[in-house]
Amino acid sequence: VVSTQSTVSSGINAEYGELEICGYGCYDHYYEPDTLQHCWQTLARLLTNTDLRGILVFTGMPVMHRGVLYNCTIAFHDQKIVFIRPKRHLANELNYREMRYFVNWKRSRHVEPFILPKIIHSVTRQLKVPFGDGVITTSDNIDIGCEMCEELFVPHSPHIDMSLDDVSIFVNMSASHHLLRKLNYRIDLILHSMKKVGGIYIYSNQKGCDGDRTYYDGCPMIIVNGKLASQGTQFGLQDTEVVTAVVDISDVYNYRSAVISRSHQASSVEHYPRINVELLLGGQCELPLTPYIEPRYHSPEEEICYGPASWLWDYLRRSKMAGFFLPLSGGIDSASVALIVSSMCHMVVYAVGEDNDNQVLRDVRALTRLPNYTPTDPAELCEKLLVTAYMGTENSSEETQSRAKCLARDIGSYHCNINIDNIVTAILTVFSMFTGKSPKFKAHGGTPIENMALQNIQARVRMVTGYLFAQLTNWARGKSGSLLVLSSANVDESLVGYLTKYDCSSGDLNPIGSICKKDLNSFVAHSKEVFGFPSIDSFLSATPTAELEPISESYTQTDEEDIGLTYSELNDIGKLRKIDRCGPYFMYKRLACMWTMPPKELGDKVKLFFQKYAINRHKATVITPAYLCEQYCPDDNRYDLRPFLYNPRWDVQFREIDNSIKVGVLAKQHSAPSSTTLDKFGKK
Repeated sequence: VVSTQSTVSSGINAEYGELEICGYGCYDHYYEPDTLQHCWQTLARLLTNTDLRGILVFTGMPVMHRGVLYNCTIAFHDQKIVFIRPKRHLANELNYREMRYFVNWKRSRHVEPFILPKIIHSVTRQLKVPFGDGVITTSDNIDIGCEMCEELFVPHSPHIDMSLDDVSIFVNMSASHHLLRKLNYRIDLILHSMKKVGGIYIYSNQKGCDGDRTYYDGCPMIIVNGKLASQGTQFGLQDTEVVTAVVDISDVYNYRSAVISRSHQASSVEHYPRINVELLLGGQCELPLTPYIEPRYHSPEEEICYGPASWLWDYLRRSKMAGFFLPLSGGIDSASVALIVSSMCHMVVYAVGEDNDNQVLRDVRALTRLPNYTPTDPAELCEKLLVTAYMGTENSSEETQSRAKCLARDIGSYHCNINIDNIVTAILTVFSMFTGKSPKFKAHGGTPIENMALQNIQARVRMVTGYLFAQLTNWARGKSGSLLVLSSANVDESLVGYLTKYDCSSGDLNPIGSICKKDLNSFVAHSKEVFGFPSIDSFLSATPTAELEPISESYTQTDEEDIGLTYSELNDIGKLRKIDRCGPYFMYKRLACMWTMPPKELGDKVKLFFQKYAINRHKATVITPAYLCEQYCPDDNRYDLRPFLYNPRWDVQFREIDNSIKVGVLAKQHSAPSSTTLDKFGKK
């Protein structure tokens, strides 16, 4: 309703959104009859809204037709439903599960009657409306066709055939979520599509967190014959956004008629059924045509700065919690999360001060429990919404403690410096009293299992302590409400299992859980330029370390040494495993072309990764819900559906790698130059 009112206030002719009425992320709630009933009730409210008179409105909701559930676009005008168009091509990869709930409409260019429910009949006085694959024709003979999200991305999009049948305007109701560098592909695809077929393409996308791990990144657009006439924002805190453009429909006809081969194809095309609507879109217009613009893209560093921040704000305001709690370790991962929250605070202050967004202001006051508060300083707002805590032990260094303190001061968070040695000692005392044994670190003569257990208990104590402080810090400060716990494990560490199960990688939300170390480093460097925080330099120059083992003159624990692979190598491996669908053997073959190292060393690295992956796969089953912005996110619950019990020896796969190494060595030996010299005729 709010988005439709925004459309009305701008005086334009249509408004769109895939499954907008119920929200795209209903998932198994689509099975519930309640969802369908409430959708029809909401549609009835829209139909009775007199402010919508004279406007052709497109919206989206699930529709049950002849006992089959379809993902549909519904067009209505002047309190009458004009047409219901079911989606023809469903999205079913990565986090999309449309085929779990919906059936695609398979009858091309076929329209049949749909019996309206009583609640709609009582409003529109219509008994039946057209349902199927058709196009809308206005009174001035302008044809309008519909696409929905995935239909743009399939090889043979509906707009191709519709364009040959003289459809001039295409509306796309989308639910496309943010991925790093994805917007470039999306815009380029629409531009090239319209450059090929000609036409006016009106693209709309959901925006915000839909109650799940994804953030729908908006960016509505209007494109004419492959040129961009209008583009909205990709990130932001506003619930709705409207873009407009004044275009000349005759430009489409002129553009198409100039390509004679296209006209030959159009002359023999099978026609779409037409659904008429009494609406004039063309005619004389006193407004000047909208000039074309160049597409605007964010850099990956900017996407990390604004995307997760927008997602966190949407989640926070809808959860009605009082803010966030972040264990700040002094490392670059937790620093990245802190900077994302700081970015969120900057966005809130800008939305209130520069955009005069009253909804954001109401949300801030509700979250802070301060009815008269107006945020003007991001650091001041951060102090009210973010609690950070450095939870040190005897193995922690002064450097990480100082980095955490300085960053907290820069961003303005309420910071706690907590020593957890007493808690760790108490737990180990209980163990020793029961068993009569005291485990030792490897540096003190202990076995590997003792060493690992002593590291894990420190990590798990931090998780328990963190949740205690998240629940009671505001109470101790005389404030109300509890805090959401933020975790900070990056995608590379999650993939290889370099984390303790139920440590600070466990939380309520993880803004960086699908972002690689390489991109995080770039984002932190970018934050120094944007925010100017002096403490950031110390994070960029620091060596990543867990600080769970005793530090000595001869040994300092580092992440890459613990893992046995560099973060750059993990980045390549992660993309090959998920995006390129490589198992151990094919990964070895692909990496042989990418990395410069001896075959034996390469094979050992591939084996090491898959051994660690197999041993630690169970950790992914309880991984913290993470903001999705990378395709190789190992989230077991949504994107990476695999077993969590593996044979870590990978006998067959590793044997193939060994055989390939042997063949490569033999081939290299045979191809080595001989010491025998030949004359120009090839004789000895």
